[in-house]
Amino acid sequence: MTVTGARPATDRQVRQALLAAAQVGSFFRLEPRGTLPAPGWQPAAELFRAGLGPLVENTASQLGTTELRVAASILQQGFAARLWSPVLGCALLRGVVPDLGPLTVTTGPPMRLGLTATSGWLADSPGLLAGMCADAVAPQLHALAAALPVRLADGLLRGNAASAMAGALGLLTAACPDLAGPAAELGHALLQTAGLRDTGVLTGPDPVRPGDRTGTGLPAGPSLSFQRRSCCLYYRVPGGGLCGDCGLIRLPAPV
Repeated sequence: MTVTGARPATDRQVRQALLAAAQVGSFFRLEPRGTLPAPGWQPAAELFRAGLGPLVENTASQLGTTELRVAASILQQGFAARLWSPVLGCALLRGVVPDLGPLTVTTGPPMRLGLTATSGWLADSPGLLAGMCADAVAPQLHALAAALPVRLADGLLRGNAASAMAGALGLLTAACPDLAGPAAELGHALLQTAGLRDTGVLTGPDPVRPGDRTGTGLPAGPSLSFQRRSCCLYYRVPGGGLCGDCGLIRLPAPV
């Protein structure tokens, strides 16, 4: 990834940013793995090339649904959360955006992400930081969507990505309240980038209602809230309902 106006970060700076982000929670952990292969780990590019059919089927089994498109949506949104969370954590906590090119993954359970090389960039302005974060995550999101075994609407996939981004910012501000202002500024800027434009709006800060969640599995953050324009289909999971940021006003009538 070539980033105009950004300064390269050192290996030490990237590792320190990854360590700081990891303290927020498991979704924020992006593990430096080195260049040697380890049992159970593989480059994310290989996983995507092979297709995500087995993971979608496993997700469907865990959710108790036979609808593969529902399972694919939930899997994609959860994966998106694992991409956005460490990138946004590094950006807001240390002003560093890690390069996700050397992304590696173990599907677990639990799923974990790592990097076989630690490089990245430094940015001074919120606008540049937003562009860098979007540029880091977008190629992985595109590869992820292409690897799904069922076709999902582009608006749903982009809405899932936006929901994952907003959920990550909410958790960051819950853990670090002093980041509420910068997080909101970064979130608004990210929602103007090509991949997330017209997916929804940040409506916080608002308190979280009991039981609020996003389809990522992340609870909604107490400092920032998001209203998306689409639906992740979680309501079609047995026992599921509308997520806290859902674009639907009420549950659709049974077909």
